[in-house]
Amino acid sequence: NRLLSLSLSFSLLFLPADSLSLPGCGVQEIQPIISGYARIVNGEEAVPGSWPWQVSLQVRRVGNWHFCGGSLVSQRWVVTAAHCGVTKSNVVVLGEHDRSSSKEKVQKLVFTHPQYDSSTVNNDIALIKLATAAVLGSTVAPVCLAAAGEQYQSRQRCVTSGWAHHVWVGNVTLSTPSKLQQTVLPLLTNQECKNYWDGNILDSMICAGAAGSSSCMGDSGGPLVCKENGVWNLVGIVSWGSSSCATTSPGVYARVSLLRSWINSIMANN
Repeated sequence: NRLLSLSLSFSLLFLPADSLSLPGCGVQEIQPIISGYARIVNGEEAVPGSWPWQVSLQVRRVGNWHFCGGSLVSQRWVVTAAHCGVTKSNVVVLGEHDRSSSKEKVQKLVFTHPQYDSSTVNNDIALIKLATAAVLGSTVAPVCLAAAGEQYQSRQRCVTSGWAHHVWVGNVTLSTPSKLQQTVLPLLTNQECKNYWDGNILDSMICAGAAGSSSCMGDSGGPLVCKENGVWNLVGIVSWGSSSCATTSPGVYARVSLLRSWINSIMANN
């Protein structure tokens, strides 16, 4: 496994918007049941296998401790957040639902990752090239990537998922779920989001939430997906938000449509 050292600046190489999304991406064999605004923070359990692109990033030597999420976008590539700080000693776990169960058929794959400048949250994205190709099936499948330049409507409903903090009281985490959680979130325009986060919102970000549901610590790097014409597209990557996971503040996600040309160039050249 060679360590990829890649700049987050955009490459001049441009490929067609959907050239690196697999045929059949974004469509599940196992259908999700989405009830509405149940928050990840006080969770709604997902149907096992219904988000087959969901990835758990884990620390191998700490009891397989989950520290970030990610999204499978091809048999060889996973998208996550740069601020997760992944290393080659960590593992990618695919096809998992219940982290407390030893009976699930999961794939644990070592990865490499790019570097990023942590002085700003701008361009909070990392690409993981898997050492072993993922074996696709009903519980492991890629999500489609949002097209370059794609625009979204305010209040459009999308879904995020992860294994982040389950019950949060004040600044104390009481429990972390073993089973994958999901929640529906409305998108905000960046101007609307600036009403909460002022000048911290940049073009490379997209906001969702502030309506009784929220991502939380541990969801970082995980997917924000929106469905269009029966296909789920990766629109955002969990990046940052309220330090107390407040459901009255929007979460902030890396905007995949703006980062798409960079994703294309890295995957095409590596």
